Amino acid sequence: MTKFRHLIWMVIAAAGLMLSVSQSFAQQPDVGDQPGLLPDDSTELDPEYRKQMVLYRTTEAPGTIIISTAERHLYLIQGGGRALRYGIGVGRDGFQWQGLLNIARKAEWPDWTPPPEMIARQPYLPRFMAGGPGNPLGARAMYLGTTVYRIHGTNRPDTIGTAVSSGCFRLVNADVADLYDRVPVGTKVIVRQKPEL
Repeated sequence: MTKFRHLIWMVIAAAGLMLSVSQSFAQQPDVGDQPGLLPDDSTELDPEYRKQMVLYRTTEAPGTIIISTAERHLYLIQGGGRALRYGIGVGRDGFQWQGLLNIARKAEWPDWTPPPEMIARQPYLPRFMAGGPGNPLGARAMYLGTTVYRIHGTNRPDTIGTAVSSGCFRLVNADVADLYDRVPVGTKVIVRQKPEL
């Protein structure tokens, strides 16, 4: 009986340790969100993630945005079997999603108010941050439907091609400004986790 009690206490202690470790990881700063950090404009993107015209077969109309989270690319359909391809950063594990939305509004040098869910996960974040170079939303933002998700710039260009966000899609500031100028409010946005066959 004593060995059984000892075993029970060991299991309880191990569970408590695992819980405290997982909570300490939850409090760790998210490398993708560093409010106030000024972007390093000398960061050079991998050629795979630089803006470029590519061949892209689709039945979607020109002007549609297709986001492939698996590929870490955003495609702006041009027609004639072509698309402008931009490199993006996507949601980390547990924050990836798919769906069909429209751009509901657009903003230049947007202010950032992290949603309550994000504050709960990352309590060190500011409750509000005015737009500017150190703002994690970067130079432009396009808001997706009535969700908390956006296509936006970044103050961390080194995160393009990675999965570090809380579900938004980030581009380098030059690319998001280019995309912003090309698409109106109402633009159809398709988010896919897996490439089409």
